[in-house]
Amino acid sequence: MKSKLLTIAVTLAAGFVGGFSTTVEARTMIQNKGSDTLVNVAQAWAEAYQKIKPDVAVAVTGGGSGTGIAAMINGTVDLANSSRSMKEKEIDAAKKNGITPIEHLVGYDALAIFVHKDNPMKSITIKQLADIYGDGGTVTKWSQLGLTIPGCKGDQIIVVSRQNNSGTYMYFQEAVLGEGKDFRLGTKDMHGSKDVVDLVEKTPCAIGYSGLAYDSPHVRKPPVAKDDKATPVDANMDNAVSRLYPIARPLFMYTKGEPAGDVKAYLDWIKTDIGQCIIQEKGYAPMRPVKCEKK
Repeated sequence: MKSKLLTIAVTLAAGFVGGFSTTVEARTMIQNKGSDTLVNVAQAWAEAYQKIKPDVAVAVTGGGSGTGIAAMINGTVDLANSSRSMKEKEIDAAKKNGITPIEHLVGYDALAIFVHKDNPMKSITIKQLADIYGDGGTVTKWSQLGLTIPGCKGDQIIVVSRQNNSGTYMYFQEAVLGEGKDFRLGTKDMHGSKDVVDLVEKTPCAIGYSGLAYDSPHVRKPPVAKDDKATPVDANMDNAVSRLYPIARPLFMYTKGEPAGDVKAYLDWIKTDIGQCIIQEKGYAPMRPVKCEKK
């Protein structure tokens, strides 16, 4: 089995008359891969931590929650970022490899609904979202919701989603469409969270979903209600932490068994006020209320 930590020896050599001198500097590398929702804050954590622990480097890559979890199961990463809980089949695959995955809560996210800035939508319900996104859903035109969208020729709703290896995709499927329900055919499936918001910004007919951290002043995010009788709730950090917002979710890192050494020290630091203030700066909700210095 591959070692949990990869140690890189960097050798600096200088020649001189009559001999040769060598200086060796060792650095521990932690491999961190997974959720595109978490990739920006994971990179910020890695950069901040290296200033505190110069001898520890954290290599961060995205690719989706499923990709990170698969890499953790295969033993090629130390930390898998995920915007969803592991599936039973993933846990079973890990155990077959002699790995017991351990889940670590690192923050919360509100999965916001994004529409074009000229879209006059005041709010939307979970059922309406299911009717727009779900297989067999009946809402295909904005006029069915009583809306006229400036610049949207033909009235057709352009449904923007994520690729199916994304934790964001899977969480939306579970929280909005319902267990066992599929997305409708013909959705525009984007590779990354930012891609969703960028497309909605340029497309008056579009609707999309993405992590709250990808909010932009060039789009709108209408409040979401659980049903017709419930009060619509804004997608923001406070409502994500309280879980008042109906599409709020926890964010995780997974390890191969109980973390130890530098991996444990890094995870412990992420959960401190310093680490939690970084996740808050990036537009996510911390694990708990924290007081952060204004910059």
